[in-house]
Amino acid sequence: MKLHELRTPVGARRGRKRRCRGIAAGQGKTGGFGTKGSGARSGRGGALYFEGGQLPLVNRLPLKRGFRNINRIEYSAVNVQSLRQFEAGTVVDPTVLADAGLVKKRNVPVKVLGWGELDRALTVKADRFSQSARGKIEAAGGKAELLVRSVGGLRVRG
Repeated sequence: MKLHELRTPVGARRGRKRRCRGIAAGQGKTGGFGTKGSGARSGRGGALYFEGGQLPLVNRLPLKRGFRNINRIEYSAVNVQSLRQFEAGTVVDPTVLADAGLVKKRNVPVKVLGWGELDRALTVKADRFSQSARGKIEAAGGKAELLVRSVGGLRVRG
């Protein structure tokens, strides 16, 4: 069998309605377009969104601009300043941050931001780091480690 020999099965496609071809066709006389009026005339349909003079639905809705990305990943932000509450040498990961109350939801990925100063060496494990946060953690003698985990079916890597 070759590509040009393929055919749709018999009965898979229905023929179009032949309107206005007599009463025997079942679509005779007005042909399903009703009697008189703009809907029965040639060029029927009118302008797009026209609702007979009523204010169209699209004009009645509030103005919405832009779009919401359905694949967007929400991060919980933690600043370097708030990491000062941990002792030097502590391994700080999302569960430790949640226990300390710095992160509200445990299943949301964490991003460490660089606001504030850090004066102790910590090993910080997070899903993302800003450049300034990474620099401040490493300048204090600590380590900034990226976590790779699945969030909402997506693999997140900083």
